[in-house]
Amino acid sequence: MATDYDAPRKKDDDVESDSLEELQARRAEASGSPEVDGDEENAAAEEFELPGADLSNEELSVQVVPRQDDEFTCSICFLVHHRSQLADTDDGQPVCADCAD
Repeated sequence: MATDYDAPRKKDDDVESDSLEELQARRAEASGSPEVDGDEENAAAEEFELPGADLSNEELSVQVVPRQDDEFTCSICFLVHHRSQLADTDDGQPVCADCAD
């Protein structure tokens, strides 16, 4: 439940004077979140794999593209970047703009 920390705090005698119906009405107004159907939630959860799950029967199909002429491999992060990301060279090795910062 969200709390408004900017709202003035109630004193103990104010809390005791609130009726049960008034407190329930405030809670209903504050929650205001729609009900979630359990079947939809379970269906969404089935789409995700948990860490450590057995993936031995799964097969990856990824096409590996070789580095292009206008790309370089950063000598610090070892990622392939476009030459527009070349910031500096460290002992003749290319360094990307992210690692040069």
